[in-house]
Amino acid sequence: MAGVDLPSNCEAIGLKSWPGFCRDCLNDVAEPPCPNCGSTRVVSHPELNSLAIAHMDCDAFYAAIEKRDDPSLLDKPLIVGGEVRGVVSTACYIARTFGVRSAMPMFQARKLCPHAVVLKPRHSHYSQVARQIRGFMEELTPLVEPLSLDEAYLDLSGTTRIHHQSPAKTMAALSLRIEHEIGITVSIGLSGNKFLAKLASELDKPRGFAIIGMAEARSFLRDKKVAIMRGAGKVLQAKLERDGITTIGQLQDADPKALADRYGTTGFWLSRMANAQDSRKVDPDGEMKTISSETTFDKDLAAYADLEGVLWRQAERVSARAKAKGLAGRTIVLKLKTANFRLRTRSASLDEPTQLADRIFRTARAALKREADGTRFRLLGVGLSNLCPAEGTDPMSLIDTQSDKRAAAERAMDKIRAKFGGGAVGTGRAFKKPRA
Repeated sequence: MAGVDLPSNCEAIGLKSWPGFCRDCLNDVAEPPCPNCGSTRVVSHPELNSLAIAHMDCDAFYAAIEKRDDPSLLDKPLIVGGEVRGVVSTACYIARTFGVRSAMPMFQARKLCPHAVVLKPRHSHYSQVARQIRGFMEELTPLVEPLSLDEAYLDLSGTTRIHHQSPAKTMAALSLRIEHEIGITVSIGLSGNKFLAKLASELDKPRGFAIIGMAEARSFLRDKKVAIMRGAGKVLQAKLERDGITTIGQLQDADPKALADRYGTTGFWLSRMANAQDSRKVDPDGEMKTISSETTFDKDLAAYADLEGVLWRQAERVSARAKAKGLAGRTIVLKLKTANFRLRTRSASLDEPTQLADRIFRTARAALKREADGTRFRLLGVGLSNLCPAEGTDPMSLIDTQSDKRAAAERAMDKIRAKFGGGAVGTGRAFKKPRA
């Protein structure tokens, strides 16, 4: 496995015979410093030119965009997220040194880093940046599988002839382009399958480039905790731990049939992953099943008017994400959590898929009216499911002309936002705040 720094005894172990290049000028070089530009950011690995599955993850995405847009924040700890009862969406790397992490309750993050700057997320703005980056990736290969706004798998198999360079260099060039044109950094993992590529991308953050070769994969995994396997959740981890299994090496040593007898089909999956056998393809239509947005309130809300205003803002965020990904959904889901933590979900299916905020809002609002019976809620969210490509969706209506006018107005606002920024225009509904 190769990261940025190479061993001091590289000649003794034959490292000079490994293919390598400088990540800053892409010059072929086996060890740092680069004779062309002097950079020490050299990546070298025996399988460098044969691996083609990549995972790219933007570094502290929301915080990085906020710091790019406001350079006065560059040397300050920054948290992007909700207020007192919300959660952390993203923490910059300075804030992370104080222990702040994504999904952490905001009150805990403030205790850990009381001097941090806290900003509310600008989801439509982040979606626009994500759309730019997605476009860069799709120029390299049509096989791009997004996992979220800020990360994706890429399969660059067969692209060497097209780009006249290895997939490794193509990904390094992509990271440089994102830095120069977008103004944020990314971390890249390269391997022979999705499982290992994602693991690799987490080894050298931020601004990293790491490789896990197929020949070394089993030995690399051997001493790692079972928890690093995506899909091995806390319930499965606890069950394995009760059986004395905590490391991947123990799974490698176990008989696959015995694992299957004990854990069913999950046992076979555990055996395959432990032995670096991931046959999943990079699927542009994979992973993403829903697009959703939710918020936890600073204070419980019960009044319908207050909840309606929150619902509109969440519908706008879901719409922005759907538009950024070129997707629409046939099912609208309303999510509410009561003050005593009871979850309510209500769904409605449409005749035609939509990605419009107005239609998402109005469909979910019908369910909200039924639920807003005086119950105090601490969380509200809305989502799109049964996703499909957006082409041809939201057709004109021959019956509801007012709906067509609202759709036309929304698309006009989208064009203004695309040109002048996410906050350039909004509806009056978006500026309503919940009553205290």
